[in-house]
Order: sequence, then structure tokens, then C-alpha cells
Amino acid sequence: MRALVLAEHDNGSLNEATARTVTAAAALGGDVDILVAGADCGAAASAAAGIAGVARVLVSDDAGFSHMLAENCARLAAGLMGEYDAFLAAATTNGKNIAPRLAAHIDVAQISEITAVLSADSFERPIYAGNAIETVQSPQAKNVITVRTTAFAAAAEGGSAEIVTVDAVADSGLSRFSGEELSRSERPELSSAKIVISGGRGMGSAENFAMLDRIADRLGAAVGASRAAVDAGYVPNEYQVGQTGKMVAPELYIAVGISGAIQHLAGMKDSRVIVAINKDEEAPIFQVSDYGLVADLFQALPELEAELDKLG
Repeated sequence: MRALVLAEHDNGSLNEATARTVTAAAALGGDVDILVAGADCGAAASAAAGIAGVARVLVSDDAGFSHMLAENCARLAAGLMGEYDAFLAAATTNGKNIAPRLAAHIDVAQISEITAVLSADSFERPIYAGNAIETVQSPQAKNVITVRTTAFAAAAEGGSAEIVTVDAVADSGLSRFSGEELSRSERPELSSAKIVISGGRGMGSAENFAMLDRIADRLGAAVGASRAAVDAGYVPNEYQVGQTGKMVAPELYIAVGISGAIQHLAGMKDSRVIVAINKDEEAPIFQVSDYGLVADLFQALPELEAELDKLG
């Protein structure tokens, strides 16, 4: 059994999702290699080589991979799959974009968002917004898998994998990168933050999210939101936590003014400690929270901020 893991990176650094995907790949029981496709991506390749348990890092450094266009990356991976029994990618935007195209190239059915590896051909994955867990056994000779990384611990550092250069593929011509608008923040990235504080429709307005910002700054936390808050225009789409947003599993998740629809719970219920603040004592969020405060958030948040100020 040999597995190939797609590196999630920005050319200069490696996303923690890669180390978590390596953990899932190692559970298959064989050798694990990492594919780094990028442009001037030597730093990301070096970081990948430092992950414990990785045998080789395959690097394709070419301008055509500078933005990990799915069509080009899928063709590259397809050319390598003769050596591998499984391909795994984090269930990120890149992973969800590249994996199905690779599956089409090698004519297999994709297995999506696994949360556990039972054996080399059997996996668990959530269905019905996480309300049920499905066991999937694959009869395929090769598997293409996306991994819900919140369900796996990050592989340790300290590896010394061999770095091997692989040839790039010709540009498919099917897509091109035209531009991007990046939001800049001094706070941790939402999907990898250790503490997340999220607001829902109960926040009432975009201006009121400033209360969460102040608490997040004191805690070193990321700020998230429910889909209801995003749809209401309170915060940008990249704040959304849930089934159709980002999956998070921080050490501490604070839900403020969030009722707890199953779509939101699917994205955060793996958090280690969940704290809920809601004035409705019947809100579903209290069913999954470790600590619940039935209170008006407009009174509770200033009090919390004042207590944090006392603690320095």
C-alpha cells in the first residue's frame, strides 16, 4: 500500500491540513509520499519533508502550478498514480477542486470527507449534516479520498523525507488564473485557530460584530459566523463556519447569538470545548455545548470583555 498526499500550501509555507492528511494516509498502513505542486515552492517542499512518517516529497516546481489550478494539478497527479494505491487531499477548496478531477482521470469513484480510517479499504464519513456516520468499503484498486482534517491530529515534525523532482505537465488550457482579493488579518486563520468566537443572527448588525473582534483580540482568537449572519451581510463569506462554510475544531469554540442549526453544528461540533451564549434556553446549540450561558449577549459580552481586561 502506497499513498500520495496532496500538499496544501501557499508556495512559501505548508498548511497544517497537510500534516493532518498525512495522519489519515499513514492509517492506511503503507508508505506515504507528499506531492508539492507550485511555483518557487522550495520552502513548502522542505516543510513537507520535515513531517514524520513521510517517505518522499515529490516536487513539481513550475509557473503553471503557481495557483494550483485544478485541471493542471489533476493531470499531474494522474500521471503519478501508477505508483500509488491511494490519493488523499484535505477537504479544502483546493482538495475539493482537484480530487474529483483526478478521480475522473483514473476512472474511480471519489470517497469524500472521511473522518476515520478503519482499514486500507474501509472508511467512515459523516452524512445528513453529521447526524449519521456512514461506513464505506471500497472495492476499487485505487482510491481518491478527501479528508475532513478536523477529525485527525497533525502528524509530528522531525521527518527527513527524500525530496524528488518530478516533471511538470503541459498547461491544459482549460482554466486560467485572473486574480484574487485577499482579506488581511492579524488574527489566526479560522480553520486552524486554537480559539474561535463566532456570532450568529442574534448579533443584530455588522457593527455589533466589533464586540466579538475586541474579545478575539484579547484571546488571540479567530472570528467566525453562522450562515445566517453571513447571509444577513454582517460579515464576509470567509467567516462562515458550517456545512457550507469552514470546518473548525479548535480547543475552545465560543458561539454567541447562534441558535445551532444542524448545518452550523456540522462545522464545529468536533471542538474540544464549546461555550454557548444565547438568550433562548431552548436553543439547540446548548445540546452540544460544554458550558451554556442563558443571557442577553449585549450584556454578557461587555461583562466578559471587562473580566478579560482585569486578567490582562
